[in-house]
Amino acid sequence: MRAVVQRVSESSVVIDGKPKASIGKGLLVLLAVEDADTDDDIEWLAGKIARLRIFSDEQGLMNLSVQDIGGDILVVSQFTLFASTKKGNRPSFIRASKPDFSIPMYEKFLKKLESELGKPVHSGEFGADMKVRLINDGPVTIIIDSKIKE
Repeated sequence: MRAVVQRVSESSVVIDGKPKASIGKGLLVLLAVEDADTDDDIEWLAGKIARLRIFSDEQGLMNLSVQDIGGDILVVSQFTLFASTKKGNRPSFIRASKPDFSIPMYEKFLKKLESELGKPVHSGEFGADMKVRLINDGPVTIIIDSKIKE
């Protein structure tokens, strides 16, 4: 699994002109699934995101997690995170899983993240044409890959 995690002061998703989800202070997580992903990837990534210390403490140091600040999380599926631009100018998305595999993995990830966070996680709609708005706070943007774990 690959995720782009952005610290936000607010974020929202709109589908067909209608609001689907919105959060205030917290994390916007763009998530992609590949065929090699397993439940272990879900466990590791959800735990990492919930405990990622990227919010400022009283001294202005990034020592607090989204859990620590009582923030929210908005997860949006984004298969394009597995784009390969190695050959030519048209990206290949061959590494991104097909919906029959990725939808159940995405849903398991949401449930695991809710368990880690201790409250509901907001989400977009898998496969929908979404308009995602955010105010990136910092900006702070972290890329996490469950296969690389760096």
